[in-house]
Amino acid sequence: MPIALFALTLSAFAIGTTEFVIVGLVPTIAQDLGVSLPSAGLLVSLYALGVAVGAPVLTALTGRWNRKVVLLALMALFVAGNLMAWLAPGYESLITARVLTGLAHGVFFSIGSTIATTLVSKDKEASAIAIMFTGLTVALVTGVPLGTWIGQVFGWRATFLVVSLLGVIAFVGSALLIPRNLKQAQPARLSQQLSVLTQPRLLLVYAMTAVGYGGTFVAFTFLAPILEQVSGFESSSIALLLLVYGVSVAVGNIWGGKMADRMGPVKALHIIFAALALVLVAFTFTAGNQITAVLTVLVWGAFAFGNVPGLQVYVVKLAEKHTPQAVDVASGLNIAAFNVGIAVGAYVGGLIVDSMTLMDTPWIGAIIVFWALLLTRLSGFLDNRDQPQIATA
Repeated sequence: MPIALFALTLSAFAIGTTEFVIVGLVPTIAQDLGVSLPSAGLLVSLYALGVAVGAPVLTALTGRWNRKVVLLALMALFVAGNLMAWLAPGYESLITARVLTGLAHGVFFSIGSTIATTLVSKDKEASAIAIMFTGLTVALVTGVPLGTWIGQVFGWRATFLVVSLLGVIAFVGSALLIPRNLKQAQPARLSQQLSVLTQPRLLLVYAMTAVGYGGTFVAFTFLAPILEQVSGFESSSIALLLLVYGVSVAVGNIWGGKMADRMGPVKALHIIFAALALVLVAFTFTAGNQITAVLTVLVWGAFAFGNVPGLQVYVVKLAEKHTPQAVDVASGLNIAAFNVGIAVGAYVGGLIVDSMTLMDTPWIGAIIVFWALLLTRLSGFLDNRDQPQIATA
């Protein structure tokens, strides 16, 4: 794999840390700012909303810019957003900082995915995307547990200061390693960009992405309080448990990419969504025991992010067929779909915690993931009917 791909991974690590570290800090922020758990969980939703808006809109607006210039500008915005979170005097200003950081996140993964596929041969596209997204998984392995520990020991603001320093390192890495003469498609006209939203096949995959991720984040947003209040772990143990989860995610992400390359994205997604729904149902019953809770979280991590490479490469393949002049925009909309799912899932999880209990989040999340499985079966059926090579690509 080319070294430029690992530069993308370095930036993804910094961005992934700031996205997911908030999950480990939900109880800490809620206590420090005097807000409820659902209100603290809303920080997950609003960050994801920033990503959902930023991915398609800013990707389209920067379509004529040099790709390396865009990447460096995004990392500068990322650093600024985290510094604002560090200095945020209260809940409202923290929300503003999170939305701003989310705008940078959305565009980065939008253009990063298409850049990754241009750096490798066709048969390695899913693996290339998986390697770039490994930055997210490594963030879950190291950045999120470390950030959670820093937040618990030195205060949650210190976490965002450290993340901003990671952003500076990623900025330097991108400046040095990303080539300036990246292959760049002709920018799409506005009509071509809007045409993405008129393609039923792409809209179906966006629905798969949003529903599948939404189901996961109904429960994942409140994983830390579940482990504390239901499983009985001390708050000081949460960082270590997130480390366990992150290791599993890292393995599952690479495995998911290889599976999508080997058997095609649709078949891989069938397996991953089905297993994810079963694991979430199981967690409803295993969370009350510390040993079974940890084992379930370990399995959960393997499937929770294993669908990322398959979904992203699937969108790129369909966009190359249906909207070849707007592949970047189509990719950006899938990043938006991921984060619409995260935003809605975290919000629904908050409603469940408010009106029901923490332990109603896993089984309801499983039902939502099951709908993603049904949508995947429908998409596979349409592939087989209209163009079999997509389903077996």
